[in-house]
Parts: sequence; C-alpha cells; structure tokens
Amino acid sequence: MAKKGSLREFQAHLAKRLAGASEQSAAGLLGIQSGTDYWLLNLSDSGEIIPLTPLTGVPLTKPWFVGIINIRGNLYAVADFSAFQGKEATPQNTSSRLLLIGTRHGSNAALLVTRMLGLRNMDDLRPATADPDAAIWATDAYTDNEGRRWKMLNVRQLLADENFMDIGV
Repeated sequence: MAKKGSLREFQAHLAKRLAGASEQSAAGLLGIQSGTDYWLLNLSDSGEIIPLTPLTGVPLTKPWFVGIINIRGNLYAVADFSAFQGKEATPQNTSSRLLLIGTRHGSNAALLVTRMLGLRNMDDLRPATADPDAAIWATDAYTDNEGRRWKMLNVRQLLADENFMDIGV
C-alpha cells in the first residue's frame, strides 16, 4: 500500500514540481511549420494545439480567414497563417493543426498551420540575418544545425497588427 502523507505535503511537493517545470519550459520554444516556412513561438505565448476539426465559414471575410470554431464553448477566429502572409493556403488534412494563440492576450484567435514540429531549444539555434522586409511580428530569425531557417513569431505584435485584425473584405 502506498505511503500516506498529508495534503499540505502533497501540495508543497506539487508546487515545487510545477515551479521547476515552468523554469524549464521558459527556455523552450514551440516549432511549427506554416506552408514551407518554419516558425518558433515562445511557449508562454503558445496556447493549446488542437487537431483540425470542421470550421464554420464566415461570409465577406478575407480568403486567409478560414472561419470560426467552437472549443469547449468558446468561439475562436481561425486564420490560415500561410495564406495571411500571401503564400499558399494551408491544406486542411490530418497533419494540419490549430494553434490557439490569443487566449493569454485577451483574444480568441487561432492559427491554422501545416504541422507541429515540437519543442525546440534556443541553445540549438544560431541567430541569422533578419529579413529587412519582414513584418514587425517576424523580425528575428535563426538557423538550426541542419541549416533550416526559423523565424520567431511575436504573438503579441501579430495580434496587434491591423492587417491581421481586419478580416472583412
């Protein structure tokens, strides 16, 4: 039989483990693929990752605004991240994912992305020359050991971008 302990000891142990986990994840990044581009997001800015389910289209919106979705009673506005950047639309298949990005910043926004690439460590990346024409929410760039170019997505600045927030045609 398992050793019994007090609830207070359990809570203290759990709080200590959670604090250690948040310190470890603060250094981590989430890697995603949008079209042919590789992107990084701070874990603190990334929300839930949801498998793609049917979206409800919204008339009179820009082509990159793919619709809305109900996640546990909350409506999220879904933008095709690749199409928003003027590139090819993201195929809606079993690899596609919805990344809920706005909840932390007071916005129910989600990005439709090609696929998730998992956690990345900043120690494995080297700063790369930034694209002078990059949007303000995508100014930092890195390369990894395999020579892939990664762009850092600043979620707060993306959500403040007037072009991103203006979905109407």
